[in-house]
Amino acid sequence: MAQLHDSSSFSIRQQQLFPQEEMLEIKKKRKELLIGIPKEDGVYENRIALTPQAVQLLSNNGHKVLFESGAGNGSNYSDLDYSESGAEIISDKKRIFQSEIVLKISPFSNMEIELLEDNQTVISALHFSSQSKEQVYGLMKKRVKAIAFEHIKNEPDYYPIVRSMSEIAGKLSVNIAAEYLSKQHGGKGVLLGGITGISPAEIIIVGAGTAAEHAANAALGLGAMIKVFDHSIYKLRDFQHHVGKQIFTSIIQPYALTKALKSADVVIGSLGIDEKANRYAITENMVQQMKKGTIIIDLNVDNGSCFETSRPTTHKNPVYEKFGVIHYCVPNIASRAARTASIALSNILAPIILKIGDQGGIMNLLKADRGIRNGVYIFNGILTNQTIGNGFGISSKDINLLMAAF
Repeated sequence: MAQLHDSSSFSIRQQQLFPQEEMLEIKKKRKELLIGIPKEDGVYENRIALTPQAVQLLSNNGHKVLFESGAGNGSNYSDLDYSESGAEIISDKKRIFQSEIVLKISPFSNMEIELLEDNQTVISALHFSSQSKEQVYGLMKKRVKAIAFEHIKNEPDYYPIVRSMSEIAGKLSVNIAAEYLSKQHGGKGVLLGGITGISPAEIIIVGAGTAAEHAANAALGLGAMIKVFDHSIYKLRDFQHHVGKQIFTSIIQPYALTKALKSADVVIGSLGIDEKANRYAITENMVQQMKKGTIIIDLNVDNGSCFETSRPTTHKNPVYEKFGVIHYCVPNIASRAARTASIALSNILAPIILKIGDQGGIMNLLKADRGIRNGVYIFNGILTNQTIGNGFGISSKDINLLMAAF
């Protein structure tokens, strides 16, 4: 039998012809992006989405960054730092908001939404508790692709920005507790760690997640006595393993928790409301039974409060008193350490921007990256977040089903 020389789609195997797939490599065309970084309202937010080093990285990769003058002041970065890194410093806010990608920290206000154009990509925090129906409809009307960075997942299936901010918030919560226990801030004048012959302050931590773990480590470092409560015995076991010390832990049972709260000097809450049971981890009745001057720090006030008595506050007016208990309920608590938090955010957001460019645009990346897709809450004018839809009575669609049509 004559030997066949055919390089197309057939081969000879045991004197039979078998069809073979022809593999055609489709190379994605890289895209250069225009990224706008607007100035945040300093009363509520001091963090910045990209550091000068991240801007330099993007510039070196062919992307252009428009930076609003003064946007880095809250994190102690000057306009000069950004201009030397390749950003164009401008004062025209409207031009910033007309960029292909608008990247900021706090959710878009109604005024900022008006400045947007159709079919842009906007990336920011969502903070569902502070959103209005008007803001959601405004973004839908602009037909943008809106991505909540706290909902972005990475390969191990956790939320990298939430984890980073939780680490910072956990450590800061203990510093805040020490501040508001001091007489200077109207507290009882109690030292968190105590001294020889005097008992340390008692800290109750409700929740056994990342923020709670870092709060516990910080509190233990200062010598405080801590008790940790959570719904899951498995989380408590992991918590104790990670902390590396034997501490008091307990499943959340109303009687045991109420008893512990009565003697607490500080209560740090990192659990949200139980949506299925429509129940707060710590009820108003429990708060009423706490000692006067107890400090409450709600680390989850922006995503379903831990305490029934919580309401969002700002860095300018961070505390209020109810039933003699001091409530600290700032949603973006990590903004107190703005520079550290900005570096942490930038370390995650800059590679995402690079991916968008390398993939040839946001659509290609959303198709390829399930983790980024998880952060989308509005897609071309269609709401894709069911929680927002249920909260405001707006119909929503699954982003994965929508992507299948493109």
